[in-house]
Amino acid sequence: MEGKAMARLIAILFLAIVMTVTLIRMERTGDLPPLPGRPGQSQPEDPLRTDQRRCQRMGEAAAEDAECLAIWAETRDRFLGRTPAPAAPAATTEGE
Repeated sequence: MEGKAMARLIAILFLAIVMTVTLIRMERTGDLPPLPGRPGQSQPEDPLRTDQRRCQRMGEAAAEDAECLAIWAETRDRFLGRTPAPAAPAATTEGE
């Protein structure tokens, strides 16, 4: 029984090593899609993100800044999946 357990352990270790080497090679050659935790190479910078960083660097002064308050409101709306309210329809004349 001891021999069978040792053979299984060796087989499992061998498969784990082969799979690891295969994944490393696939990642280096670009055959793998980008992993979820890693940003893609061609992601454009979001202007909202840069404004958020600017407000973050302002510290407590950002709580008084109207622009930062608007940025935070937009961020909150994006997070909650809200769409901006449609603009009021233009005034129309009654004779059309």
